[in-house]
Amino acid sequence: MEQRSTYEDEADIFYHSPTVWLEQNMEQLALINTLDDRSKKWADQERNADGRVTGAGRSWPRYLVFFEQLEPQMKELLKDAPYRDVGTLLMDLDALSGVIAYKHTGPDVTTVTAAFDRITIINPLKEICDLELSGQVTYATGRSSMEISLQVAKAPKDGEKVKAEDILISCTCTMVSLDSVTKKPVNINPLIVETEEERRLYKAGERNSKQKKELGKVSLLKQTPNDEESDIIHALWQKQVQWHDPNNQERKPNVVAFMDQTVLRTAAIMQPQFRNRHHFMIFGGFLLKQTFELAFCCAASFSHSRPTFISLDPSTFHNPVPVGSVLYLTATVTYTDPPAIDSPGDETSNVPAGKTRVHVRVDSKVRDVEHGVTKPTGQFNFSFEVDRDVRVMPKTYTEFMMYIDARRRALNVARLATGAWIGRETGVTE
Repeated sequence: MEQRSTYEDEADIFYHSPTVWLEQNMEQLALINTLDDRSKKWADQERNADGRVTGAGRSWPRYLVFFEQLEPQMKELLKDAPYRDVGTLLMDLDALSGVIAYKHTGPDVTTVTAAFDRITIINPLKEICDLELSGQVTYATGRSSMEISLQVAKAPKDGEKVKAEDILISCTCTMVSLDSVTKKPVNINPLIVETEEERRLYKAGERNSKQKKELGKVSLLKQTPNDEESDIIHALWQKQVQWHDPNNQERKPNVVAFMDQTVLRTAAIMQPQFRNRHHFMIFGGFLLKQTFELAFCCAASFSHSRPTFISLDPSTFHNPVPVGSVLYLTATVTYTDPPAIDSPGDETSNVPAGKTRVHVRVDSKVRDVEHGVTKPTGQFNFSFEVDRDVRVMPKTYTEFMMYIDARRRALNVARLATGAWIGRETGVTE
């Protein structure tokens, strides 16, 4: 009889040491790959004569976490930790993306997470049940990078497929393959698509790639704000002048907080149990968990209420974090929807009445204690929803740029929103 792993054994191993979990699954892909027996070994991957991997949709590696079989007392405990904590799910998804990437490239290269393009709550979970984490490579042209699509869903019964309404979280991430010696990008196997579903996923990945390049061209690091954004900056500055004008009776409302008052910071020494499988660098999923937890605390401190996680917006890893280094995280509320003052482009907002969407940016830096050199390691953008009317106001030029950048992301979230704003009642995404 097949033995099912429980939260206390399989998932707990991952929580305490993701490196052990990843290495075990790298050695025994059959533990998570139950859909295609031909994919259980590297040598069994289907490739064309030119080395290209075929059949994007034929193999969805899976990692199953079983909650339903637990005793009632354990289920009660799970209401508060850790799968109610989205940060742990982020660790799981990043680990699974690594397994999927190596399944595509083989073990002879070093593959790292370059970015999480988006993580969205699709259908908030309303009950304790078994979860299935699955994913596949959906876009790879043969260069060094590949797009991997992942999802978390209620585990289907034997012989059944996952239903659309059972999908809890969907996300895409970008993985990059490097030469194991020189650490320079290396070409990987391109993906061959054969079915209509595979073509659809491939085209979606192609659109995502083009969109990221277009967004990079209009980044505030390369171009000045457009006319509409410049008007918003001026209007915000004028509003602050009015609040400080002794001849004007208007004063800053209590629901408005200046951006510098929302900042939360942490510093931590990176321990070896959270390293990845390559040398002595910290596992990216652990960094995602740390940034999520700080962002959650930042949103809670700002709003004085319990935030509900909505999405992780495009977030990038810039530099690796070595074991033994000091990691500095800085979380800032950069934008709120509704905003501090209304502007013409904000009519696309779909925030429910009485709620506020809070956008938190977490910047990470690492310092080599021995040499005192500090490097930026990543920027992570989270969206939460709170049951209060709170607004944020920038003061300095740097804060204005952070505000405008977050506003761009917020408008994009509003366009892509699918109905994930009901998470408060479920409690699972809090």
